[in-house]
Amino acid sequence: MTPLVIGLLIFVVTTAVLATGIPIAFGLGAVALVFMIAFDGWESVHFLPETIFAGLDDFTLVSLPMFVIMGAAVASSRAGSDLYEVLSRWLNRVPGSLVISNIGACALFSALTGSSPATCAAIGKMGIPEMRRRGYDADLATGAIAAGGTLGILIPPSITMILYGIASETSIGRLFLAGVLPGLLLVGLFMAWSLFLSWKRGTRTTDSGRRFSMAERLELLPRLLPFMAVIVGVVYTLYGGIATPSEAAGVGALLCLMMVVLIYRVWKPADLWAILRDGLRESGMLLMIIGTSILFGYMMASLQVTQSVAEAIAAMQVNRWIILAAINLMLLVAGCFLPPAAIILMTTPILMPVITAAGFDPIWFGVVLTINMELGLITPPVGLNLFVINGITPDVKLPTILRGAFPFMLCMVVAIVLLCIFPGIATWLPSKLMG
Repeated sequence: MTPLVIGLLIFVVTTAVLATGIPIAFGLGAVALVFMIAFDGWESVHFLPETIFAGLDDFTLVSLPMFVIMGAAVASSRAGSDLYEVLSRWLNRVPGSLVISNIGACALFSALTGSSPATCAAIGKMGIPEMRRRGYDADLATGAIAAGGTLGILIPPSITMILYGIASETSIGRLFLAGVLPGLLLVGLFMAWSLFLSWKRGTRTTDSGRRFSMAERLELLPRLLPFMAVIVGVVYTLYGGIATPSEAAGVGALLCLMMVVLIYRVWKPADLWAILRDGLRESGMLLMIIGTSILFGYMMASLQVTQSVAEAIAAMQVNRWIILAAINLMLLVAGCFLPPAAIILMTTPILMPVITAAGFDPIWFGVVLTINMELGLITPPVGLNLFVINGITPDVKLPTILRGAFPFMLCMVVAIVLLCIFPGIATWLPSKLMG
């Protein structure tokens, strides 16, 4: 059996196993173990603990639980509603102002949590009922939050980019910087569509005639200062040469905990324990996925699957943009069935040799891959953000949420095309600040 046939068999079996709903870590580990025993014999089992331990013995991984705690701390407070209130007063007179306010709140919240589901839940719990109460259609209200929540894995800090940086051995600091301008580009595209659709539908909100005075607008502005302080603190620590990404993540976690304790009065032992408990649960899950995915990658390499796929693609006598289009299509299809962490850790070892051989920048490709993962979060059948929104608004049917999210998916496709035409959108900032 040739390595390519083995690779196809591995893909089919892995997809079938994960489709059963088994936890990703256990599914990847079981598939890797079965194929290692089937093709390399029982002796290969001796490499299992050593491979997993070597993969987790990485100081960079310390940043993961720290950023998870950041997200858990912010999500436990009124931070989302504060962001929403501030932005809604400033954009009150703009068509689709409430939708635009929610997308802006998602962008700011993403800069603190690095998690799409957390962003969806925190902003959506207040934003969606408020938008519907004031006259916005259910599809636009839910679709905007579902799409806005995906910004959590693109705007730094991003857990997805940390995973890609570890898997591809690229600079996490550069990846974070590379996500800033594409993230703002997506925010702009989302807002532009929301404004256009609200204007086209002639949406008249219940408070569209109200005028907030400058004093009323400035009244809530100080509520943004804690968020700005945390973002500036993390960015200065990371890019000011003071600390590594892992240490900067620790600074961010400390600042977020201080913010929710001192400003939002989340200081009861039970509340603090809930933050640490949720952070520990999600961190343990991610680290288990990383460990078993490293074993999965070792299995693929030992069976020559990774090398054979890379050689087969490199040998194709086609334009490199056709190769990139095929990779994007593969990632889009995979995103319909698998979560971002699994896709990145499974495919990056295979794709990196192909990307570098085709002359593409790995940092730039990390941004393109992340936007593909964003698409996967709002595409059925396992689009996580769709189910988060459906849980927040159970009276809105899933097809309605999907109909509202579809135009935002097209915005993401436009962003990928723009990144291909103008790669400097992703590469300029890291090159400017880090050389």
